[in-house]
Amino acid sequence: MIHAYDKNYLSKAQTNLATMFDFAVYDVKEDITDFFQKFLQSKISSQFERGEASVLVGKSGVELAIEIFDNEKLATKYQPALNKSPEYWCGWALAYFQWFTNLSFQKINDLIPIHEVLALYSPYHEMDISQFCNKMLELYSSRKRFTNLKIYRLNADLSQSELAGITGISVRTIQQYEQNQKNICAAKAESVIKLAKALSCSVEDLMEIN
Repeated sequence: MIHAYDKNYLSKAQTNLATMFDFAVYDVKEDITDFFQKFLQSKISSQFERGEASVLVGKSGVELAIEIFDNEKLATKYQPALNKSPEYWCGWALAYFQWFTNLSFQKINDLIPIHEVLALYSPYHEMDISQFCNKMLELYSSRKRFTNLKIYRLNADLSQSELAGITGISVRTIQQYEQNQKNICAAKAESVIKLAKALSCSVEDLMEIN
């Protein structure tokens, strides 16, 4: 599996998202769902999931939250927490899952809303992070209706036959990828590159998490 960014940034990324959530909920008194929507709509979200150092290690979680709220006066509200809150754990765990899967925060939220991630606090905060990831993958896979290949093909308004004609890949093979009868992650690089080029997306966009 291709991770979102260099693992050296992961620990700081987890701390930043965790602190953002905790600060927004307990110091600013913002509902976590409302704050997460603001986060998703901000440029910080895409910078974070791409692993930009300026966001992951260049600023604190509180500074990032203040930037999302676009209100520097909120800095006076910050009160360092003595104990880690459920919201802190939620951000910490979600940052790890995003890094691990290389899914965008939006794609995760589309199928697993943030309040459901928070609801996993008990019992998963007492477990290894891998068990949280396994649960998230189970939820994500059970709710995802189409493979990424099919989603991008439909968005491009192409039939399977048309995509086959453009790429030189047989209709049957495309069908097998779209129905998960064949694992596109194990396909020849040349084939996936042809599909990505035809669908105007990246190779990573077509990969499925396992």
